[in-house]
Amino acid sequence: MQIFLDSAKYDEIENWLTQGVVDGVTTNPSIMLKDSVYDCEAGARRLCRLLGSRPLSVEVTSNNPREMLEQGRTFAGWAENVVVKIPIVNERGESCLGVIHGLSGEGIAVNTTAILSFNQAILAVKAGAAYVSIFAGRIADEGNDAAVVIRNVRQWLDQWSYAAKIIVGSIRAVIDIQQAALAGAHIVTIPPQFLPKMVDHKYTRDTVRQFNEDARKAQAQIAHVQAAAAVHG
Repeated sequence: MQIFLDSAKYDEIENWLTQGVVDGVTTNPSIMLKDSVYDCEAGARRLCRLLGSRPLSVEVTSNNPREMLEQGRTFAGWAENVVVKIPIVNERGESCLGVIHGLSGEGIAVNTTAILSFNQAILAVKAGAAYVSIFAGRIADEGNDAAVVIRNVRQWLDQWSYAAKIIVGSIRAVIDIQQAALAGAHIVTIPPQFLPKMVDHKYTRDTVRQFNEDARKAQAQIAHVQAAAAVHG
């Protein structure tokens, strides 16, 4: 399983890149605004350089299919590792499958976002999406089990040998990451504040503290024995 960061903060992404756990980054207009990235192109180009060959998802900001296509082509021209995020439907509930199909047909990688059902996922894949972003937290908000949706989509992809990958987003707690991983997600896109919680554990710190204390005692004992041997030698 891969880990993407759900962030547009350069320093934050760089920090986790140096620790070897980041395989890509996802953004959207809300994330860019929250992270004070007001120039989408400049911010995206800078992050793409930081990421190297790792993908960066950038989302379109229109309800109009023609404008979505134009934005998608523009975004894809910023860097080779840009992935264009297209919602499965626009805010009026109109299908965006034609946009997904058009961009993917031009060789542009598409991340179909805001997916909340099995049916939406399989249609996005059929239209040519390279990634399908399943919003686990929002599925749970409706009283449904996100793990079941993830597992069913993964089984369908494998059964029919589709290359598309599942991204699980809308992560609300660390347990969501674990459940997505066990359900078969190819990728989980994680808000960075959860990574310190994943890596840390109170009893791990206690264990390391005990090891260090025992090591100091052992070193002191060794030094004492060596000193005694030198005196009697």
